[in-house]
Amino acid sequence: MLEANQILKNLYQLKEKLSQNAGRQTWLAEDISIQPAEVVIIKFLSFGENFQWQDLKLFEREADILKQLSHPKIPKYRDYFSIEDNNNWFALVEEYIPGESLKQLFEAKKRFTEQELKKIGSEVLDILCYLHTLNPQVIHRDIKPSNLIIGVDKKVYLIDFGAVQDSVAAQGATFTVVGTYGYAPIEQFGGRTVPASDLYALGATLIHLATGTIPADLPQTKMRIQFRDKVSLSDGFISWIEKLTEPDIDDRFTTADEALKALNSPLVSNSSTAEIVPSKSNRIKLDKSNDKLEIIVDGYTEDRFFLFITFLIISITIFPLVPIGFLVSIFLLFFCFLLFTSIYKTFYLRFNPQKFVVESKSKSKYFNCLNSWKLGDTSEIKSVRKDYLQSRQGKTPIIRIETASKKYEIIEGLNEAEIDWLVKEIKDWLYNL
Repeated sequence: MLEANQILKNLYQLKEKLSQNAGRQTWLAEDISIQPAEVVIIKFLSFGENFQWQDLKLFEREADILKQLSHPKIPKYRDYFSIEDNNNWFALVEEYIPGESLKQLFEAKKRFTEQELKKIGSEVLDILCYLHTLNPQVIHRDIKPSNLIIGVDKKVYLIDFGAVQDSVAAQGATFTVVGTYGYAPIEQFGGRTVPASDLYALGATLIHLATGTIPADLPQTKMRIQFRDKVSLSDGFISWIEKLTEPDIDDRFTTADEALKALNSPLVSNSSTAEIVPSKSNRIKLDKSNDKLEIIVDGYTEDRFFLFITFLIISITIFPLVPIGFLVSIFLLFFCFLLFTSIYKTFYLRFNPQKFVVESKSKSKYFNCLNSWKLGDTSEIKSVRKDYLQSRQGKTPIIRIETASKKYEIIEGLNEAEIDWLVKEIKDWLYNL
């Protein structure tokens, strides 16, 4: 029985149990043979009633692989031994990486920007370039948020090589399905694992961080994960992630190096929406705090132009029908001119933790105009994204808010940069509720 403060081999003192599942435990410990003592991680495999020889094979393979690896972003092998007690434990000691996993950060409501996602992708690919070019190749087979650590130095570390495979494994040999559903590609469940399988898992991880949804819970079309409408990322970066997660191996990037070069290409690296700043206009006002978000867009004029054209047509139409048509037309044209120069529309989007309101108000110096508003539940919001409406004039960018029961289309003459910025602000505020 493993217990806190227990000393093993007169070398390691157990401090805190980090995780436990069937026949396995992971502990934070100290190497007390060194002064001052160094923190280490010890992974235990029990030789108990649930023991399977394949588990020991994978455990020993992890130890053997870690012995061979030498990369600054992979924990170093320290020791391997066994303990004889009621369960007979096998123990693997490795370097402790101080920091937090992406899973922990995500569960703590961390919101990842496009630049942060690109940094994570780039640093993981750098590690994979090393692993995949070893001889024999090393394929991790279990890349996911809980196995990626953001260290205290803000660098990304890859841990847990318990599912690792090297290329000397004989084709056609008996295999054990490893990996995590939602992150592992389809070929991995058939026993065919290649370097591009790790690329798929990286792409699925980025999708999870970007959407806030486990990849397995996202819709699929012909086995492709559908996430484009659930994120506010640049088209180039989305396309890059889509290529990582193609279901057919032949459609993915061939190597980690190829994927890294594509990520650093101008098509992807220069297309971030994270740095978009709205035009320096007084049209948009944003007021944000922990318990509210209010967006005001002022001076929308397209309806005025429509009114002007409408009354102009009416004036021309009635001119030949009445004796005083000319005077009536002059009067109507003057009236239209007043409308054209006095009516303006203000749009409001207000959020609080319980409700949100979509409202528009038309104002004039001379009379009141009709207002419209829609009410929704903030907790029911499923997505906020940029979308397009097709019309005779072409595609019009809009903000689309979807709840469990309704869709809200917000069309207020905003340009794409303004919409991208507002979508990001809304999503950031909702995320931090």
